[in-house]
Amino acid sequence: MNFAQGFGFSLLQLVFGVMDLYTWILIIRALLSWVSPDPRNPIVQILARLTEPVQRPLRKLVPPEKLGGLDLSPMLAILLILFIKNGILYSLGGQPRLL
Repeated sequence: MNFAQGFGFSLLQLVFGVMDLYTWILIIRALLSWVSPDPRNPIVQILARLTEPVQRPLRKLVPPEKLGGLDLSPMLAILLILFIKNGILYSLGGQPRLL
């Protein structure tokens, strides 16, 4: 493995790691929404600032009001991340995977 391949592999691992971290942030925010946390809590505010830019457009596609209040945007965002990761793997000649 030469330097360019090693650098590319390391960069890909970093990108996938960030995607995995963002997936967990989405899951934590979704779980917190079930218990109605204090919106003034700094952790809740950080999670909202990190996830809202992705979830807001997805909520416009599938409004929670039409599903009895069920917000599917976290699940759609996670599926989008999985599709992007698998697309990257497939384009590089790798085997797509579920997780």
